[in-house]
Amino acid sequence: MALFVHLKTVSELRGRGDRIAKVTFRGQAFYSRVLENCEDVADFNETFRWPVASSIDSNEILEIQIFNYSKVFSNKLIGTFRMVLQKVVEENHVEVTDTLMDDNNAVIKTSLCVEVRYQATGGTVGSWDDGDFLGDESLQEEGKDSQETDGLLPGSCPSSRTPGEKSFRSKGREKTKGGRDGEHKAGRSVFSAMKLGKNRPHKEEPQRQDEPAVLEMEDLDHLAIRLGDGLDPDSVSLASVTALTTNVSNKRSKPDIKMEPCAGRPMDFQVSITVIEARQLVGLNMDPVVCVEVGDDKKCTSMKESTNCPYYNEYFVFDFHVSPDVMFDKIIKISVIHSKNLLRSGTLVGSFKMDVGTVYSQPEHQFHHKWAILSDPDDISAGLKGYVKCDVAVVGKGDNIKTPHKANETDDDDIEGNLLLPEGVPPERQWARFYVKIYRAEGLPRMNTSLMANVKKAFIGENKDLVDPYVQVSFAGQKGKTSVQKSSYEPLWNEQVVFTDLFPPLCKRMKVQIRDSDKVNDVAIGTHFIDLRKISNDGDKGFLPTLGPAWVNMYGSTRNYTLLDEHQDLNEGLGEGVSFRARLMLGLAVEILDTSNPELTSSTEVQVEQATPVSESCTGKTEEFFLFGAFLEASMIDRKNGDKPITFEVTIGNYGNEVDGLSRPQRPQPRKEPGDEEEVDLIQNSSDDEADEGGDLASVSSTPPMRPQVTDRNYFHLPYLDRKPCVYIRSWWPDQRRRLYNANIMDHIADKLEEGLNDVQEMIKTEKSYPERRLRGVLEELSCGCYRFLSLADKDQGHASRTRLDRERLKSCMRELESMGQQAKTLRAQVKRHTVRDKLRLCQNFLQKLRFLADEPQHSIPDVFIWMLSNNKRVAYARVPSKDLLFSMVEEELGKDCAKVQTLFLKLPGKRGFGSAGWTVQAKLELYLWLGLSKQRRDFLCGLPCGFEEVKATQGLGLHSFPPISLVYTKKQAFQLRVHMYQARSLFAADSSGLSDPFARVFFINQSQCTEVLNETLCPTWDQMLVFDNLELYGEAQELRDDPPIIVIEIYDQDTMGKADFMGRTFAKPLVKMADEGYCPPRFPPQLEYYQIYRGNATAGDLLAAFELLQIGPAGKADLPPINGPMDMDRGPIMPVPVGIRPVLSKYRIEVLFWGLRDLKRVNLAQVDRPRVDIECAGKGVQSSLIHNYKKNPNFNTLVKWFEVDLPENELLHPPLNIRVVDCRAFGRYTLVGSHAVSSLRRFIYRPPDRSAPSWNTTGEVVVNMEPEAPIKKLETMVKLDATSDAVIKVDVADEEKEKKKKKKKGSSEEPEEEEPDESMLDWWSKYFASIDTMKEQLRQQEASGIDLEEKEEVDNTEGLKGPMKGKEKAKAVKEEKKKRTQSPGAGQGSEAPEKKKPKIDELKVYPKELESEFDNFEDWLHTFNLLRGKTGDDEDGSTEEERIVGRFKGSLCVYKVPLPEDVSREAGYDPTYGMFQGIPSNDPINVLVRVYVVRATDLHPADINGKADPYIAIRLGKTDIRDKENYISKQLNPVFGKSFDIEASFPMESMLTVAVYDWDLVGTDDLIGETKIDLENRFYSKHRATCGIAQTYSIHGYNIWRDPMKPSQILTRLCKEGKVDGPHFGPPGRVRVSNRVFTGPSEIEDENGQRKPTEEHVALCALRHWEDIPRVGCRLVPEHVETRPLLNPDKPGIEQGRLELWVDMFPMDMPAPGTPLDISPRKPKKYELRVIVWNTDEVVLEDDDFFTGEKSSDIFVRGWLKGQQEDKQDTDVHYHSLTGEGNFNWRYLFPFDYLAAEEKIVISKKESMFSWDETEYKIPARLTLQIWDADHFSADDFLGAIELDLNRFPRGAKTAKQCTMEMATGEVDVPLVSIFKQKRVKGWWPLLARNENDEFELTGKVEAELHLLTAEEAEKNPVGLARNEPDPLEKPNRPDTAFVWFLNPLKSIKYLICTRYKWLIIKIVLALLGLLMLALFLYSLPGYMVKKLLGA
Repeated sequence: MALFVHLKTVSELRGRGDRIAKVTFRGQAFYSRVLENCEDVADFNETFRWPVASSIDSNEILEIQIFNYSKVFSNKLIGTFRMVLQKVVEENHVEVTDTLMDDNNAVIKTSLCVEVRYQATGGTVGSWDDGDFLGDESLQEEGKDSQETDGLLPGSCPSSRTPGEKSFRSKGREKTKGGRDGEHKAGRSVFSAMKLGKNRPHKEEPQRQDEPAVLEMEDLDHLAIRLGDGLDPDSVSLASVTALTTNVSNKRSKPDIKMEPCAGRPMDFQVSITVIEARQLVGLNMDPVVCVEVGDDKKCTSMKESTNCPYYNEYFVFDFHVSPDVMFDKIIKISVIHSKNLLRSGTLVGSFKMDVGTVYSQPEHQFHHKWAILSDPDDISAGLKGYVKCDVAVVGKGDNIKTPHKANETDDDDIEGNLLLPEGVPPERQWARFYVKIYRAEGLPRMNTSLMANVKKAFIGENKDLVDPYVQVSFAGQKGKTSVQKSSYEPLWNEQVVFTDLFPPLCKRMKVQIRDSDKVNDVAIGTHFIDLRKISNDGDKGFLPTLGPAWVNMYGSTRNYTLLDEHQDLNEGLGEGVSFRARLMLGLAVEILDTSNPELTSSTEVQVEQATPVSESCTGKTEEFFLFGAFLEASMIDRKNGDKPITFEVTIGNYGNEVDGLSRPQRPQPRKEPGDEEEVDLIQNSSDDEADEGGDLASVSSTPPMRPQVTDRNYFHLPYLDRKPCVYIRSWWPDQRRRLYNANIMDHIADKLEEGLNDVQEMIKTEKSYPERRLRGVLEELSCGCYRFLSLADKDQGHASRTRLDRERLKSCMRELESMGQQAKTLRAQVKRHTVRDKLRLCQNFLQKLRFLADEPQHSIPDVFIWMLSNNKRVAYARVPSKDLLFSMVEEELGKDCAKVQTLFLKLPGKRGFGSAGWTVQAKLELYLWLGLSKQRRDFLCGLPCGFEEVKATQGLGLHSFPPISLVYTKKQAFQLRVHMYQARSLFAADSSGLSDPFARVFFINQSQCTEVLNETLCPTWDQMLVFDNLELYGEAQELRDDPPIIVIEIYDQDTMGKADFMGRTFAKPLVKMADEGYCPPRFPPQLEYYQIYRGNATAGDLLAAFELLQIGPAGKADLPPINGPMDMDRGPIMPVPVGIRPVLSKYRIEVLFWGLRDLKRVNLAQVDRPRVDIECAGKGVQSSLIHNYKKNPNFNTLVKWFEVDLPENELLHPPLNIRVVDCRAFGRYTLVGSHAVSSLRRFIYRPPDRSAPSWNTTGEVVVNMEPEAPIKKLETMVKLDATSDAVIKVDVADEEKEKKKKKKKGSSEEPEEEEPDESMLDWWSKYFASIDTMKEQLRQQEASGIDLEEKEEVDNTEGLKGPMKGKEKAKAVKEEKKKRTQSPGAGQGSEAPEKKKPKIDELKVYPKELESEFDNFEDWLHTFNLLRGKTGDDEDGSTEEERIVGRFKGSLCVYKVPLPEDVSREAGYDPTYGMFQGIPSNDPINVLVRVYVVRATDLHPADINGKADPYIAIRLGKTDIRDKENYISKQLNPVFGKSFDIEASFPMESMLTVAVYDWDLVGTDDLIGETKIDLENRFYSKHRATCGIAQTYSIHGYNIWRDPMKPSQILTRLCKEGKVDGPHFGPPGRVRVSNRVFTGPSEIEDENGQRKPTEEHVALCALRHWEDIPRVGCRLVPEHVETRPLLNPDKPGIEQGRLELWVDMFPMDMPAPGTPLDISPRKPKKYELRVIVWNTDEVVLEDDDFFTGEKSSDIFVRGWLKGQQEDKQDTDVHYHSLTGEGNFNWRYLFPFDYLAAEEKIVISKKESMFSWDETEYKIPARLTLQIWDADHFSADDFLGAIELDLNRFPRGAKTAKQCTMEMATGEVDVPLVSIFKQKRVKGWWPLLARNENDEFELTGKVEAELHLLTAEEAEKNPVGLARNEPDPLEKPNRPDTAFVWFLNPLKSIKYLICTRYKWLIIKIVLALLGLLMLALFLYSLPGYMVKKLLGA
């Protein structure tokens, strides 16, 4: 049921003005469009529709109000018309003309004409006039089931149209009463029309349900603001600085500026995997190997013997060069194999799979120290098979990975909390079956030459389809394929491929491929990827992956068959398909398996089974769709295609494909279904002029061939002029428009959001005011859009063909958008000026989420392809998604390009489109497209520019809805285009000189013009106006004003030879002035704006220009604004940019500091000898002095020069500044060495300091109290973490006694106090490791606090922006907290306070990155400009920026407006020759001692075949080249070098230090692993004082000795003198004053002998450490540090090859000499001996059955080794025949070992194999393994159980065997942990465990042992014997004699055997034997006896 109101006209209005009408029924109001400037008659002509749920009562009222519309003030009511609907209810149709009433109910003259219809339940409705709509499905549906929900079915919205008027889309704003009738009525109604081409309001949204239905006037004002010039700053959309984001009307859609397809291009990837260790492997006494496979590459670790918790720490690297799609689908498989050797492949214990994409999508692209769960793919009922701890990282080019710092990893981590699974995947994954159902395919191309087929046909006469298809599905490294259907273009399979994998799977995509079976090789026909993330949802209300049955479309290469298809890759799914290949109907379902079910097949092999067929209609009712296209312009046709006739072909699926569609889809016969009759009727009734058009509407899919005409040297165009060719295609597809509609709504919201966010970013970038207001507006729009989605999407619920995925997706999209709408609302309230940037980031998340949701996994209508055919050959194409063209009555559901003119750039197919070929436009089309149901076809021309007549084919003449074959435009307008090309910057370097000779070519319609060529610049200032005359544009003037065609600007590089090189392209929209408008502000003259230039997908500079399109009125050009301004005659007849448009200039002075040139490379093989630097900006410039001998001194002797120049007032428009270096050769010749363009001068603009700022306040003293606190700030946050700890103590370093007292006080009750670290014990490494712990702690806290902050924020926001993730994050944070509590930095006693031994050790700062990144590249006053030469590399594979650098210019710039503020020049000591560069040091050569300390390298890239490297250090500085080759470290990827190197150098000649790591090779040259370069000069001269780091404390002896030759007080004095700061004033003791800051601190120091002396150094150091607080000159000084620098290899640009930790000290030679270098040589491991005495065992399981007695017993022995040294295993003797499980041994093992206390590792050196050249050093954890075995004489010994004790923390042994339980080892009970290195001697009972059949631990015995640790010296003094040998022998064990009972008393044994065990058995046997005997005798005697009897003898 529905009510229709057609408001026709309102007449006799007074005055002239803008009118708007408001129509209200049942409280729901619609507004009409605004009619501008109408006089006495307002011709509205609009239809409104109300779907009604209950019948209309005859006394209900309809109200129409007419207003004078005002953009600024509230609208003024003219009059009201009210009508009782009685007559309407009776007659269903009434037409009324009546007068209006004013406010006082008085009748006024103004009258209105309105037509009202009511469509009641009966389905009757008043007849419409002229064929108003072709069939309208909604009418009968409403008739049939009167379901109001169908009211907005697409196509159910009739609107009227008068013959003279094109139709318009309706749009408007509704009001709803809060949930009336319990239905959400929001947005279920017609949208009042708004004429396209008016300034279109933001897409309107319904109001929320809870707003009342009053306030309508204000509402209208709101609308007015929206429609008007936007007084509400929240909703105003700024014209963005990038072009084309602002699109006023909607006749045109935006072009896509990026040309090149990015998919499919190969890139460099590196997968690095470290296998650290494995734990809890299932199996007894195994020899495990871990194999790592990535794709097809496989690498294995070494084998570890007899252990189920092997430690490997091996690093593997896999390099790939493939496209990202291929890369991310590769599977990483980690499997553990047991006892693999050369002969046997070993047995698989378990494996773990994950795809590379999952790793790449992790934060930092890596998993660090995570445990992979192993499962056995052949036995899915079994549980987990163990864990492997590994690091996995995937790096693409340019990704930098933050490697967490490699320190001593003591944390015995909690496995369950660190599983190798992405966030949100549950730890217990279940097995599941994935059923991929393959039903059938359609539209396959032929895949065979037709030669044989023709022969066959001639002989046999049968005609076969030339393709034998089957489907192959690949998932998680497995493949399954269906059967082959011979010779079928429409194969039917009905099969399902079943995969078994863990759920959720860690492989994201499933690949479904139709292949053609062939005798030689099978080829792919088409590929589709199913992304499991899009077809499932893991939330609380989520759903398992499900899909279909639905059609998916496959795209690939063109359909014509060739033997070698050059685009075959496209069929494999790489790159964008260029043609439709086929569609496949498939389904997917997942079933979670119950593994306890015994009937389950436990294998994970892929199975292929029959699937139940589905009905044809299950994918939706097949409907006829109609696609219409009109080609309005074809220009920029590449000249290669210019000589042959050109035609354009449009295809959708195989429809329209004339050339090679082949298997032509048949038009389905409409099957009669019950209830269809009325529909047929209705079509006939509604359109008499459309007699049965079914047969004769043949498709026209290509334009007639036409020869192109020349536009200019590069491009041609087709001369369409006023006759525009059209195409139309009928096609039949299942009607699944709802899917596309929902996607469109979300896309609309996302587009809006993206546009808004770009605006906000642009505002922030250009520092426009109030970006927060715009962001609020954007969020407001977003939340409205989301609510609008909720009201629109939930329609069509009853649709029979909706799949489960449709339903579930709809639910989840609605949930997501609802929550997004709420979050946007909350966020909007939180947007403040200072939070704009953060909130902007959150909004970006919304955008990604929306784009993800909008991508529909179940396709319906295939994409539309537009091909350009030249001489019937396919040349170039464009692909338009069909959803963008889909028509809907509802504004939001409409495709974004439907019924709009879009600009398409055709590109070359496949690989041909890569690289520079892909950037040239093949053709530019202005194309209008419309796609919709055939029955909605009425309005398919509505979006075309008006003013045309249709030309129809002969059979369509006179038929109204018959599509035209061409359009002839009768209206055309004359225009003049003025292009103001001001300048470009940062262009692409196209010449080998590193510069370009750029000119711009401007294209508009079919004309083009060029600017002049400017030679040798990357920043041309053309300052030129181009005038295009005699432009003829077709269509109505008004439409052209709002939506002019776009202008294409291409930048070229002029070459003397050959054609110009393309450098980039951008688009712009001109500002249009109609003849009747004035050329005056605000619109004119236009502003210059920056347009981003693109080259392929990369940005290639910016263009500053303005464009205006001026209509030439009836008076001709005389009316146009005059082109005044001088012709620039010296440049030829070039018109400069006119005055109103060019920027306003003012005088600036640019001062240049010339310091020197560095690293200049040769030019044309000649060395640079006499270079000079030329600086140029805006046509003015200055030259440096000449360097007379570059080799001797590359610095300039005149330091500062300046020049004056006119620059724009607006800083954003400043031209770039060019730096060029030329070499002055003999005879006055110059050659260019290299150049650099400073694209933005902003950072060099001098801004006078704000004297009122607090830092400038030099009056009054500020006391900085520096009782130095504990060096680790982190402790502050850890108060009271443990019950026993006191509050945190601030330690006063100077007073050690106080410290000791405190420590004693604090010592905890239960733990003996840890002794003070002895000064003599500490070395530099103690300091280093303590610092690393601090750094890790800080990072961890940052993370935690980051999470906490986020949490807070989220809780404030709403229930979590991330939805389901929040809880997990919380849990994680809590877990981290717990971990921090338990892992106190000590050895884990947990009872002491966290600050246990920390504060004692002085620390340095460990930077996890380069020092430069921390201190802004040390460019505080001296900047480095890279000089470039050579062409810019084109693609990723081309040359990189690095390779173009030919040297560096060091200097600086200062830009300021000319009269400089007085105070600067008046300052004391102002030297005018230095201008603004006061106080810079001299640049004369200086000799420096450079001391490089190299600590260690981590994660080096393996260089040898064995996956290791033999690294050594090489250092280059100037002519010095040190190669430390003899000290290479064998087979190490994490070598500790611990070396320092001294080099004498003289700056400036030798200032670039290169530290490289090489791989030593026995044979051949050594390979470079990676190198890092450090610019020492910038460090040396920097104000941050990077010569020698400032230590934390000052001491004159010990490990922390002061390294700098200058003491802190001397440094302070010098800094004060250089910075002209008052100070330092020392005194009284412990105080120093610098400027107005006072620092206090300790005043005494202790020397080696413990004598205390007074000193000022502590307070001076304190002032230095807070130097940044000093007013005016303060800056951070570089602390004592270690920096971590990435190692790079030029062969693998951009991918890290490892990291190097080092630091550099520099000492000028003219100062006092520094002391000896610090000793940082690696700690030598300490030699220890571990003595283990095995006393007894108890409760050992009994393995053997006695051969005779069947008794259970065991022959026990104990084996032990120190982990990793199985070859040194030691066994006790055997305790035979233990019947109770007790064994006595008294046996001693001796284990000598080398131990590194700092890293808690044992160091072993051994040869890897007999072929190894040298010993390799391994570091392994100190773990003692004890095992019990059962000895067997003939077979292998049986393993019974084991325990592994980590010598640093193992459970204290139980006092008796009874107290010893299994839980001690599994950690289920809290047992005090002890460390043998502290206790030295431990004795007790420990449990031994093994796994039973069910994989659970069970206790298999207990062992009593004593562990005794001695240092090597103690062991020598106090020797003991092995086993029970001398010296200090152990007594023999007292073993019971039962062991040898057999030999002593055999008879007794036999009696025992017979009597007890076998008595009854023997009796039974005897009885049985007797029975048998009787039977035998009976049989024996029977015959004789019988004879006797018979004979009667």
